[in-house]
Amino acid sequence: MAFESLSEKLQNVFRNLRSKGRLTEADVKTALKEVKMALLEADVNFRVVKQFVKSVEERAIGSDVMNGLNPGQMVIKIVNEEMVSLMGSETTEIAFRPGKSITVLMMTGLQGAGKTTTAAKIAGKFKVKGKNPLLVACDIYRPAAIKQLQVNGEKQGVEVFSMGDGHSPVDIAKAAVEHASKNDNRLVILDTAGRLHIDDDMMQELEAIKEAVDVAQTVLVVDAMTGQDAVNVAKTFDERIGIDGVILTKLDGDTRGGAALSIRAVTGKPILYAGMGEKLSDLEQFYPDRMASRILGMGDVLTLIEKAQEEIDEEKAAEMEKRMKRAEFTFDDYLTSMNQMKKMGGLTSVLSMMPGMGGSQLKQIEDAVDDKKMARIEAIIYSMTPEERSKPSLMNPSRKRRIAAGAGVDISEVNRLVKQFEQAKKMMKQMPGLTGKGKRGGGMFGGLKLPF
Repeated sequence: MAFESLSEKLQNVFRNLRSKGRLTEADVKTALKEVKMALLEADVNFRVVKQFVKSVEERAIGSDVMNGLNPGQMVIKIVNEEMVSLMGSETTEIAFRPGKSITVLMMTGLQGAGKTTTAAKIAGKFKVKGKNPLLVACDIYRPAAIKQLQVNGEKQGVEVFSMGDGHSPVDIAKAAVEHASKNDNRLVILDTAGRLHIDDDMMQELEAIKEAVDVAQTVLVVDAMTGQDAVNVAKTFDERIGIDGVILTKLDGDTRGGAALSIRAVTGKPILYAGMGEKLSDLEQFYPDRMASRILGMGDVLTLIEKAQEEIDEEKAAEMEKRMKRAEFTFDDYLTSMNQMKKMGGLTSVLSMMPGMGGSQLKQIEDAVDDKKMARIEAIIYSMTPEERSKPSLMNPSRKRRIAAGAGVDISEVNRLVKQFEQAKKMMKQMPGLTGKGKRGGGMFGGLKLPF
């Protein structure tokens, strides 16, 4: 996951600060020196790091902090606030033209950054909001680019406008806008061509499209895994054609996260979305405050709740809760909870948004609950008869042997699953209000049940 190393290092710094009753100026400077090294190792721009540390130090060495009741916590609060400020403070949305005017969104970026997939992800997001998007295949050079957009558009239920590779991107863009005006498409998303590196031909083509079509927003898609190169690409694109915002892709990968912390400060352009996976639903609104919380190990419960609300059927969750309270929780419910977890990105993705979950802890969980183990659990449950799944109390040694043989696993794995199931059942029975909207609000993660 993104920021794991940075997050762990910062949490170690903060742990040392919290352990001190009173802070001296030397304590703060030592801590900030470690923060500086952690940020540089995360590939954050050097000038950005220098200014960030200076801002934190000026605030942290003030008398109110040094003499505070909990000076360590005060320094952490300042680091959090400065990090939010670094990434833009406020969440920035894609700006739409008023009324029934067509909003043209031009997607730009280098080849391999995930631009075509991201265009389809955005189309899916705004289709749900009633914008009737139109995807436009303007990349006539990359083999299979048009086909890729058409396949993704079909998956999202979004129309794709294409004229093949026999027309210029400028003519395709103009024809697409004309088509949109006749078919009530409020959002036109132009998937333009990228190159392996920045060159003059690409820039001239983008400039020509902007001259021919009234582009409302120019969005740059950059690969977060390229670190400082992503920041340099953003700066060059902005100077040459002008960009209105950035989308960072592959933030779920093994990236050091420097681009997320540098782009706004270097270019002045906001990060609009973050790509958190390969699925067409894996695109998150970029919230600077939530991202800062994740980096500092404070979790991101708000995003977790939103994911749960998007992916979990409330009626099913409420019914499951009623059965739990009556001690009727079944293996079918267990399967449902596993599928809910998959939709939300998997157990590790969910737990990474929980406060205090650092890199080493998540690694242990990943090792303990990997995809192969989850697949074996599914195989065991599917090897049960419908009656056994609905009545776990029927389990006896002979049934367990038959289930193990059917799933191709050792009987010890079946025994372990049955034991875990009974433990989970007891634990869930003791946790009321998982889906209820009582005094505690929307319930725990919108009805999410953890399958362990």
